[in-house]
Amino acid sequence: MKLALLTSPDQWYCDYAAELSKKLGGIPIYNHHSEIEDSYDVLFILSYHNKIDEKSLKKNSYNLVIHESDLPQGKGWAPLFWQILEGRDEIIVSLIEASNEIDSGLVYIKKTLKLNGYELNNELRKKQAEITMDMCLEFVHNFNTIKAKPQDGEESFYHKRNAEHSRLDITKSIKEQFNLLRIVDNENYPAFFDIDGRRYLLKIEEVKD
Repeated sequence: MKLALLTSPDQWYCDYAAELSKKLGGIPIYNHHSEIEDSYDVLFILSYHNKIDEKSLKKNSYNLVIHESDLPQGKGWAPLFWQILEGRDEIIVSLIEASNEIDSGLVYIKKTLKLNGYELNNELRKKQAEITMDMCLEFVHNFNTIKAKPQDGEESFYHKRNAEHSRLDITKSIKEQFNLLRIVDNENYPAFFDIDGRRYLLKIEEVKD
């Protein structure tokens, strides 16, 4: 089975892509779809932020994407983080076929990511990467028996997050905003608040014993 992995450079998933590649026998890792000349049985498209043209997709038998929502609910951007903000500790993760319409492809596998409600950004990313790896491996090991299913139900969408979404409300308690503090990126999108015309950054980490 000929496999490859496509992921954007300088993204959170880069730290985990090599591990998945190794578990799949050292498959090639691409950072842009224009680099791919060969055809593959399966192209895993993970944390990739460019639109792929239909010609490129047709080169491969399967083009697989992981999306952290119970599709067709929660299409769009950063579904894991939006659902944490909604107070959810159990997140359905979907392995789907890539398509020209956003997050609308056939569904192959769904699994539940269970959270304890206290994970911060780095641990959330680690758990996200682990379930991604598990689902990719499951597909490769069982693809002959896995049946594709069309998405069913009413769809909803999340919009893209940006630095402004890390703003804290100074009129609310830390406890009320803890889920926001869990998902902020201390380096790239740190939490912040404004008071009396001044801006302050607030970084968070768990103290271990």
